[in-house]
Amino acid sequence: MSSTEKSLITKFFIFLLIRSCFSIDTITPNQPLRDGDILVSSGKVFALGFFSPGNSGNRYVGVWYYQVPNQTVVWVANRDHPVDDRSGFLAVQGDGGLVVYGKDQKVPLWSSNVTLSSPNNSLAKLLDSGNLVLLENGVSQNVLWEGFNYPSNTFLPFMKVGVNRQSGIEWYCTSWKSQDDPGTGNCSYRIDPRGFPQLILYKDGAPWWRAGTWTGQRFSGVPVSSPNFIFNSNFVNNQDEISIMYDVTNASSIYTRTVLDETGTIARSTWNGDAQEWNVLWSAPVERCDYYGRCGPNSNCAPDYVASTECTCLPGFVPKSPADWYLRDGSGGCIREKGVSICGNGDGFVKIVRVKIPESSTASVNMNLSLKACEQECWRNCSCTAYSAAGENKGGIGCVTWHEDLMDTRTFSSSGQDLYVRVNATILAQYAKSNGSPTKKAKLAISIVSVLLFFFVVFLVYWLVKRKLTGKKRPNKFESRVPTGSMYFEKSTADLDDQSTMNSSELPFFDLRIISAATNNFSASNKLGAGGFGSVYKGVLSNGKEIAVKRLSKHSGQGIEEFKNEVMLIAKLQHRNLVKILGCCVQDEENMLIYEYVPNKSLDYFIFNETNRALLDWKTRFEIICGIARGILYLHQDSRLRIIHRDLKASNVLLDASLNPKIADFGLARIFRGDQNEANTNRVVGTYGYMSPEYAMEGLFSVKSDVYSFGILLLEIISGRKNSGYYDESYPDSNLVGHVWSLWREDHALEIVDSTLGDSFQFDEVLRCIQIALLCVQDFPTERPTMSAVLGMLSNDAALPPPGKPAFLVKKAGTSEDNSINNVTCTIVRAR
Repeated sequence: MSSTEKSLITKFFIFLLIRSCFSIDTITPNQPLRDGDILVSSGKVFALGFFSPGNSGNRYVGVWYYQVPNQTVVWVANRDHPVDDRSGFLAVQGDGGLVVYGKDQKVPLWSSNVTLSSPNNSLAKLLDSGNLVLLENGVSQNVLWEGFNYPSNTFLPFMKVGVNRQSGIEWYCTSWKSQDDPGTGNCSYRIDPRGFPQLILYKDGAPWWRAGTWTGQRFSGVPVSSPNFIFNSNFVNNQDEISIMYDVTNASSIYTRTVLDETGTIARSTWNGDAQEWNVLWSAPVERCDYYGRCGPNSNCAPDYVASTECTCLPGFVPKSPADWYLRDGSGGCIREKGVSICGNGDGFVKIVRVKIPESSTASVNMNLSLKACEQECWRNCSCTAYSAAGENKGGIGCVTWHEDLMDTRTFSSSGQDLYVRVNATILAQYAKSNGSPTKKAKLAISIVSVLLFFFVVFLVYWLVKRKLTGKKRPNKFESRVPTGSMYFEKSTADLDDQSTMNSSELPFFDLRIISAATNNFSASNKLGAGGFGSVYKGVLSNGKEIAVKRLSKHSGQGIEEFKNEVMLIAKLQHRNLVKILGCCVQDEENMLIYEYVPNKSLDYFIFNETNRALLDWKTRFEIICGIARGILYLHQDSRLRIIHRDLKASNVLLDASLNPKIADFGLARIFRGDQNEANTNRVVGTYGYMSPEYAMEGLFSVKSDVYSFGILLLEIISGRKNSGYYDESYPDSNLVGHVWSLWREDHALEIVDSTLGDSFQFDEVLRCIQIALLCVQDFPTERPTMSAVLGMLSNDAALPPPGKPAFLVKKAGTSEDNSINNVTCTIVRAR
């Protein structure tokens, strides 16, 4: 081969290398964007090019974040017309502005449908906002077309949702068909401009979730979207257009997006560069009350998931179908009582607080009326069924009135608007009596009390200021009462860090008076449950936030060591499947932990109750299993501290409003060094039936101890039966683990499945879960999988290894000649 030929070959390979990573600034008629090229915005925030989603081999033109490692696509051009190979290119042409071609370069697969007067005098440019724009290539650079007018499944800052009343253009997003197909899906998010305009998420053409109406600060159905120091919302409603757009204070450094996925869930998230992940700020629908019209017309949905009684009729209405209502089916809604008129002497309005006001497409709006004038306007019209302020400020602004059924009303815990529902004189009197409507004498008494209270507050402020000036400082009783050395942190490198946590503001301290008021002085009616540690109470703070208060009993088996351990540990943990601690209270001989309130009690309340376990179908149980596994994996591997829980059981798994599991009770947990795999203790604590054999018999514990407990818990979730104390006449010599093992060996493992599931579960999936559970409860710790391996087994269909003989196959006395007295030996077992 001659030197000339070698030179040509070398140049050819260099050309291919450059071509594969070629980046351009603009697309011009003479410089198209070919598959393999990338167009990068000037600030290197976004990139434009061809991509293949998921496992698809099709090629699409899309925009994604340039500096986010995992390709996150935010806009797609030819979403319904893919290129089936790598021959595609994006070009600027006169007959359609921007066009995408495939193999056939005569007929475009996609076009922006803009006819250019000067096709050779235009260019396409990607802005740092993520907007792909077509510009006149001149001094003015007028925008001829922009991608932000045609969103895909993602809303970005400065992108509009709404309608241009003049041109008829509607800005809305639609979901992808699937993660592998960005084609137009069956979910959309758009503004309904009729009546009092509102933002609605549709699924299959029907309302699925309603963000509600614009209150001047936020949409009424998204309480967490009020303006803050990062986000600002701009709502426009005039004769030209109606739209909502949000922006961020620093778009180049804060990456945020709102995504509508194919399941019908919309979520806003921001990119955390340190953790290299998207943090979800809010999502919907989440609660049952979020779903559109869950309780039917003329009703109110107020979450109460333990009692499953969230549907109530609005004042003056009764259930349309009492039988369905009794069976907790409120979808039929409510109707006016027969023979009752709301157009007579003495009729009036009952105030319903903290609600998302009803569906408003048929409502009437008058922004020039005050709230008082709104009441008079509604009262004068016999067809008016309710009214509310159109916006939020002191007293409300504007007036909204309803003249038909009131649909999709729901109550929030700490925000929302006031709704005034019209009722007749009889019902009005009943509500006035039940709510203690004040008489003239009562008003006088209230005035006197108010004056006295004013002087008391003035005196209290004076006393506090004087006390501060004298330099009196309240000692930190927690620091003085909690010992610095604890066996729970022996041999741990985290001691210093944990002690600093307690003395920092990372964990707030609550005053005992605040907790006492929130729990109604620890009333028995507020008590949620009790254990060896003491009692747990539900409380409501003055701002409406619901809390759970864990009050350590003076005679508790769990002492100050466990209390300190739980405070130090859980203060550092943040995961969706771990219960969140809000603070603690150490005052007047009281030791209390304040948690987020989890409304659905604990897992054992469901799976070990004949009636309640029917509420958990297999899909829900499987999601609970995966959530518990993710929580344990976080403790073992992903948290700042490596933690062994040591007391994983059904009663220590709480369920939130959406039945998501949250692992609780870290009083017995242990911290490990990053390179430490096993430890020994001379104090065995935990719950019989969940402890691994090496821990119960030798005091040895490791991450595999939690894996064993997870295996037991997995079998209990599947069967609805407890491992401890289990007895079956067909297998009288085994506990639950032994029973399952015997059935597994006989190929009859499905006999253990909870009968309330019927045939609704997937046989292969349940068998797989049983096999995973048996792998987790094997006798030797080295044979058990790690939690990362368990999650992998749960999430794919790869073949699993055969399980070995489980540990703790307890024999009943007198049932066999080979009984052993060495089944279980525990140094100290504390049942909790």
